[in-house]
Amino acid sequence: MTEPQPISSPLGTLSRREIPDLVRSQLEALLRQGDLQGAKAILVPVQPVDIAEAIEGMPEAMQAIAFRLLSKSEATEVYEHLDSSVQQVLLEDFKRQDVLDIIGNMSPDDRARLLDELPSKVVRRLRAQLSPTEWQSTALLMGYESGTAGRIMTPEYISVRENMSVSQTLERIRTLSPVAEIIYYLYVMDSERRLTGIVSLRDLVISSPEEKISEIMTRDVVFVHTDTDGEEVSRLIQRYDFLAIPVVDREQRLVGVITIDDAIDIMEQETTEDIYALGGVQTDGDNYFEMSLWTVARRRVVWLFVLLLTNTVTGSIINSQKDLLQQVVVLTAFIPLLTGTGGNVGAQSSTVVIRGMNTDEIRLLGPLKVIWREGIAGALLGTILGTLATIWAFFLLQVNLQVAFCVGISLIAISILASVSGSALPFLFRAIKLDPALMSAPFITTAVDVLGVLIYFNIARLFLGL
Repeated sequence: MTEPQPISSPLGTLSRREIPDLVRSQLEALLRQGDLQGAKAILVPVQPVDIAEAIEGMPEAMQAIAFRLLSKSEATEVYEHLDSSVQQVLLEDFKRQDVLDIIGNMSPDDRARLLDELPSKVVRRLRAQLSPTEWQSTALLMGYESGTAGRIMTPEYISVRENMSVSQTLERIRTLSPVAEIIYYLYVMDSERRLTGIVSLRDLVISSPEEKISEIMTRDVVFVHTDTDGEEVSRLIQRYDFLAIPVVDREQRLVGVITIDDAIDIMEQETTEDIYALGGVQTDGDNYFEMSLWTVARRRVVWLFVLLLTNTVTGSIINSQKDLLQQVVVLTAFIPLLTGTGGNVGAQSSTVVIRGMNTDEIRLLGPLKVIWREGIAGALLGTILGTLATIWAFFLLQVNLQVAFCVGISLIAISILASVSGSALPFLFRAIKLDPALMSAPFITTAVDVLGVLIYFNIARLFLGL
């Protein structure tokens, strides 16, 4: 058997995406040989997130063995990066002390996220093993509604008082840094724990030791409440280029902070959900590629069934126009062109509007201006495409000029219809508290297919005098 080559030297020459694959292949080879020391050695220069990805790709029987090669300090950080399904598998193999060493050392927000995803039986077992302090800090977060700032915040921050000096504050940072998740922002509170200001580590370092916190702190603090939606929190952090944002309760008392890494996770999750929703796929936040095929089919079939009904209606309309189609059979050939183009135009409009909603880019324009703008864009697109379709139908397909004009004008009308419906429906669904991304696609398809075919046939009757 070929001896696995050490990976410590070539790490710098690899792309970051290649490292987990190389680590995984080396670990599997060494573990099959029983070389635990060699396997432990190759993990030393590797980042925790890369180790986690490498372990996730290993056979289940090897995952626990590879994880046990890590030191206690590194094991907790790697565990936080693992997928929830792998975390649960490892938990089942842990001894009681292993659980205390890993789960107990996790930050409260990561621990709360883990417990959220575990079966209730496992949660009860973990609760019995955690200390009262560890459980209390976790239960506090789990008491807030899912997806809110209170649920994703961490209570591990450093607070100071206005009358403290810079030197006293720096000493406090040295003392509390081992148990604090962030030290680059410090939060100033009064005697009733109300948030009164914020001071950055940079301001502390460049200030003289005798200066008071009250002299260097920022009093105009941007904060969120415990019930603020997580997506809104991530937008604020992005808008103001923060590394963290404080969370207060209704009495303005500081209860936690949300760091940028959690905000990035929220943005990624929300973007993923929106992309899936635009395709009519429901995920409920789960990893789509780890679902069973039955679950995949069940979640995708709903909107496919809606579209099936839509096509049935469209088919009925076409069937009702048999007299027209029998006289001008060539009209049938252009139906897929018209409905397909209209569907694409509508999808483009809904995509840009939904994305604008999520980023607040269209907030100042308002719904009416956005719909008007998209309607004009649809008319321009329809004119360009309609002209090309008319020329194509007349010269290349050699159909009657009147039929060619019917196709071109119908394409203009359908493009306007698709753009207006594609931009208006997301606003309508948001107003009635439904997910615009999930609801818009099937209804846009319905509008374009059903109304588009009706428009086409009526224009044809008008032009052809039938």
